[in-house]
Amino acid sequence: MFTIYPAIDLLGGKCVRLYQGDYGQSTVYDASPVSVAQSFYDQGAEWLHVVDLDGAKAGHPVNQQIIRNIASEVPIRVEVGGGIRSLETVKFYLDGGVRRVVLGSSAIADPEFTREALRKYPDEVTIGLDVKNGKVAVKGWLEVSDLSATELARELIRAGACRFIYTDISRDGALQGANVAGAEKLAAEIGIPVVLSGGVTTIKELEKMAGNASGGISGAIIGKALYTKQILLREAVRAVKTVAGKTNYPLS
Repeated sequence: MFTIYPAIDLLGGKCVRLYQGDYGQSTVYDASPVSVAQSFYDQGAEWLHVVDLDGAKAGHPVNQQIIRNIASEVPIRVEVGGGIRSLETVKFYLDGGVRRVVLGSSAIADPEFTREALRKYPDEVTIGLDVKNGKVAVKGWLEVSDLSATELARELIRAGACRFIYTDISRDGALQGANVAGAEKLAAEIGIPVVLSGGVTTIKELEKMAGNASGGISGAIIGKALYTKQILLREAVRAVKTVAGKTNYPLS
């Protein structure tokens, strides 16, 4: 089933959106992340994608208590990324009700930790591939590595990874449409469906992804388009369920 993941990005304890990953270009949308999460749940979302932007930049969790509050107070499945660099942090989140953790920069910076996390929590670890011009971005999108997304994904699949998020950071927060072709290309190259993030702007985009028989894209993370009301979540969930009901795909 194709899954919509509404996004909450946390900066200074508030819900914000960045433009193309630039911390200097942030817009605050709400001061109460728990209320936003409850609103998304009320509109039909089954999953919530949360990013600790402060944590991604600092290299350790910063907004962890807010995230645990969301997981404990709102009956929605939560996945979390940003600043997760140790098994202790992974355990802290999972023990607090978070369903999945997303490892991004740590997959490059500390491959031993990433492999151990995949070994110990194979069903709870998702790999976030933040991509710019085909290369993986690290340190909260502040630097770009020499490693291609496909190379890194294949290496991590050998270590046990089975879930991936593909984010084209040049599209993120820009409301210029998602890089569907890039996500489908990655999925085809690694043989595993991916969740797409960055730039999703219309319900038609979602319907197209959900209706693709290849099933290369198993879900989409939506941020700014929800906050600016270019996409109404309740309508998007309904539309995707209608399309996905006619298509057989792998689970996200």
